[in-house]
Amino acid sequence: MSVGLRPGESQESLLKRWRKEVSKAGILKAVRKKRWFVSESEKRRMAKAKAIRKAKRKQSRRASGRR
Repeated sequence: MSVGLRPGESQESLLKRWRKEVSKAGILKAVRKKRWFVSESEKRRMAKAKAIRKAKRKQSRRASGRR
């Protein structure tokens, strides 16, 4: 990924623009995800736990009157 310096642009704004491009491309997220090997069964277990947490959160929001 490359981001060129525009005429009259400061280093801070260039860095900010670069970070925005990197986050939009999802590069850091992919690198963090591939940092360690995770087996298929572990992925399924984590997805199931995430779904349970999401359902509990949704249920508690309904109970408190929020949507």
